[in-house]
Amino acid sequence: MSEMTDYPEYPVFKGLQRPLEFFGFRGRYIVWVAVTAGASLLGFFILYAVLGVLWGFVFALTALVVGSGFIFFYQQKGLYSKKVEIGVFVVRSVEC
Repeated sequence: MSEMTDYPEYPVFKGLQRPLEFFGFRGRYIVWVAVTAGASLLGFFILYAVLGVLWGFVFALTALVVGSGFIFFYQQKGLYSKKVEIGVFVVRSVEC
């Protein structure tokens, strides 16, 4: 048997280890943006039907600003944020 040394070359996408990004929002925060936008839109429609345009607009604007603030705050902590314990921990003895 003769060995083949001319293997076909295929392009390989090497960006699979990076998180998904959409308009500056990464990973799970894309879902948070969609939920915030959907809740503010739904709230606008409900308040528009019940109380009027002004209250609906105020609610939608407030929901978007507060939701965006929370999203940007949590996104700064990192994509895989964990609980951070603050303090000094002393272990006196470990018994099994």
